[in-house]
Amino acid sequence: MWQDLLTALALVLIMEGVMPFLCPQRWQRMVEVLAQMAPSNMRWAGFASMLMGVTLLYVVR
Repeated sequence: MWQDLLTALALVLIMEGVMPFLCPQRWQRMVEVLAQMAPSNMRWAGFASMLMGVTLLYVVR
């Protein structure tokens, strides 16, 4: 189980690093837009992201 968890963490870190590596200016603008979002909207976006992840995990597994 630990190997799967660390593999998933490594993949998340790789995916998170792709945008700043390929398009640093766009990534910076996106972060600025996110900083302007209301906390409630950001919370809903995070919730939707988690639901999509759980759904994808269910479908894949």
